[in-house]
Amino acid sequence: MHQRTTPGSLTSSPTWEGLHEWLREAIQKLLQAALEAEVTELLGRVKYQRRATVDGPAGYRNGYGRPRKLLTPVGSVTLRRPRVRGLEERFRSRILPLFARRTKAVSELLPELYLHGLAEGDFNLALRGLLGEDAPVSAATVARLKEQWQAEWEAWRTRRLDGLQVVYLWVDGVYVKAGLEKERAALLVAMAGLVDGRKEVVAVVPGYRESVESWAGVLRDLRDRGCLRPGW
Repeated sequence: MHQRTTPGSLTSSPTWEGLHEWLREAIQKLLQAALEAEVTELLGRVKYQRRATVDGPAGYRNGYGRPRKLLTPVGSVTLRRPRVRGLEERFRSRILPLFARRTKAVSELLPELYLHGLAEGDFNLALRGLLGEDAPVSAATVARLKEQWQAEWEAWRTRRLDGLQVVYLWVDGVYVKAGLEKERAALLVAMAGLVDGRKEVVAVVPGYRESVESWAGVLRDLRDRGCLRPGW
């Protein structure tokens, strides 16, 4: 009589009440197994297996790093990143990069919540409701992210546009409802049509009204950054 086992199975079957927790545990097990498989692929041998030949792939397993919490759309999971020694270059995981604390989906969620008016101090409570009790984000973290977003915006706003082959330029003012001012805020948007058929946004400038002076400032900036050819 053969004994049948299911390696790596979850501790219990899912129920409606515990579905979120079951999914979180399943993803945690899957990611940990993927980390182990990544090292096996790199070294060409499974755990505890000796090198087949002298000329076999270099490197060897050397335990694990400290447990790390990773914030995912289904909550926080705890992973142990395998360590590899004996390589010419440092092992860099494609699945769990160094210092990563959030998945890309969660990182994209944070600025979306901020743009919708969520205050810095409310992120902790909001993310706990969305992603579980183990997924707080402090006001200090949001403040650092705001500085990063501002730097990225500044780099995009001032980038050179000489390499774009512009054949057409669309401009329009988009009014937004956010803000407490009596006059509605406007975003002055310029989109370039390129010679290969692609369209690319080249300017988004905040303002309070669409005026000749405001649009002239946008066009002068585009000219100075190399988007508009002489004679336009």
